[in-house]
Amino acid sequence: MKLGIVGLPNVGKSTLFNAITQAGAESANYPFCTIDPNVGVVSVPDERLTKLAEIYTSKKIVPTAIEFYDIAGLVKGASKGEGLGNKFLSHIREVEAIVHVVRCFEDTNVVHVDGNINPLRDIETINLELIFSDIEMLERRLQKSAKAAKTDKSISFEVEVIKKVLEVLESGKSARTLDMSDEEKAVVRSFNLLSSKPIIYVANVSEGEVASDGEGNEYVATVREFASTEDAEVVVISAQIEEEISQLEDDEKLEFLRDIGLEKSGLDKLIQASYKLLGLMSFLTAGPMESRAWTIKNGTKAPVAGGKIHSDIERGFIRAEVIAFEDLMAHGGNMTSAKEKGLVRLEGKEYIMKDGDVVLFRFNV
Repeated sequence: MKLGIVGLPNVGKSTLFNAITQAGAESANYPFCTIDPNVGVVSVPDERLTKLAEIYTSKKIVPTAIEFYDIAGLVKGASKGEGLGNKFLSHIREVEAIVHVVRCFEDTNVVHVDGNINPLRDIETINLELIFSDIEMLERRLQKSAKAAKTDKSISFEVEVIKKVLEVLESGKSARTLDMSDEEKAVVRSFNLLSSKPIIYVANVSEGEVASDGEGNEYVATVREFASTEDAEVVVISAQIEEEISQLEDDEKLEFLRDIGLEKSGLDKLIQASYKLLGLMSFLTAGPMESRAWTIKNGTKAPVAGGKIHSDIERGFIRAEVIAFEDLMAHGGNMTSAKEKGLVRLEGKEYIMKDGDVVLFRFNV
């Protein structure tokens, strides 16, 4: 899973990236300190793996991972080459979802590129640059497709979809707000539009406001109100606190979080929101060599899930031996006992995987 972190200069974007990935990207109180998209890989915390490793005496634990791309601060006019220009819009095109960091705190020591704090203006600045880039691309595509449709009627549907999307974009709204049929969605996916990518708005607040999840912060309220129009996720984070957490050992992190009234870190909240936004879940495999988590889309059938491990499993799938993680734990991790209770199931090709399934795939090639 690839997430691109975007935002105006000096909103805390690189500070957050550094904190959650500990990748050491340069961070400074001036615009454009990020020239290339830094990449950090973050393991997805999953306590279930630790318990499975104990049961199976696994030699190692392999969690699933998320790649975060720290993309340079965009400014008004980026789609026309202003600031660092189109190069960075192309970086956004490579990610599966956008994490848009929005400044929701006052600090006279950290300058804002537009002189004052206004989350709605900041969101619109970024979104409009993505929209302008999409309009430019779709207008070129429309010209080409309209010409081809004169001799190939099968392209007429694409032409109508392009016109429908352009109408929304030209009204200043992102493509993700458009209500489309499955057939229309398939056409739009082929365009890889920037403004159609799923988005999480990260409201970056001061250290004293994170425990209340930004309640009472008018800037956060503005972000939440706007996000509701796009059916987008909102996560309230203090980049400064995340930076402090990143310097601590695991046991110290839990104590620190409790001390400031938090149950989970901003990173954990961001991962949870990412999985929800992209419709993802994890199934688990375990054995003496490793206990491992695998990320798949909700609704994935067993053979396709097996293909995540190796293409041979999908190609030669016979059946899947499945038990829910909770059922296994309820029997103290004793598979024999769970089987006697009928909790271990043999599932075929049409079985739709569930989060937390512990699976052994049977296949033959």
